Amino acid sequence: MSRFVVGLTGGIASGKSEVTRRFEALGITVADADVAARAVVAAGSPALAMISERFGAAMLLDDGGLDRARLRAHVFADVAERKALEAITHPAIRELLRTQCAQAESPYAIAAIPLLTEAGGREVYGWLDRVLVVDAPEALQLARLMQRDGNDAVLAQQMIDAQASRAQRLALADDVVVNDAHPDVLQAQVERLHAAYLKMAA
Repeated sequence: MSRFVVGLTGGIASGKSEVTRRFEALGITVADADVAARAVVAAGSPALAMISERFGAAMLLDDGGLDRARLRAHVFADVAERKALEAITHPAIRELLRTQCAQAESPYAIAAIPLLTEAGGREVYGWLDRVLVVDAPEALQLARLMQRDGNDAVLAQQMIDAQASRAQRLALADDVVVNDAHPDVLQAQVERLHAAYLKMAA
């Protein structure tokens, strides 16, 4: 059971997934907020029942699952509706992440939370012992987004602008991995932090 939890965050296309994969390769359990977000609205879940009650049964598919596309279109057209959805899903996601980290068999656990800054940071995730930010220059994020998703520069910039700023994320950080160079450089940073976290967890 892991009593030491590192919250990992970073901007879009900063390389969070690559960093978490490297920690996993070192035997560390990673609880992923994106995966948790899908799990908490599974058919039959309390959160899905609340969504159906709040937004209407039309948000459900014939098989009882969530019509993600319809709900997404609905909440992104109205900030108040998006906040209402977040009020249902965010507490459930936080609780699932906390449970997964507590049950981890590794010496410490990582909670990968892409929108940690936007969600309220340490005030909301008070059980995190450290915050690790995966950082990359915005120009590099832009280039990666365009290459990865085939977006044009305007859309890629809008996606970056929709998130917290680089400065806001770095203000939360206890530790920073700079992902702007060769993969070997990234691996060295991960191994250094892994050694430090093992000592802290002990």
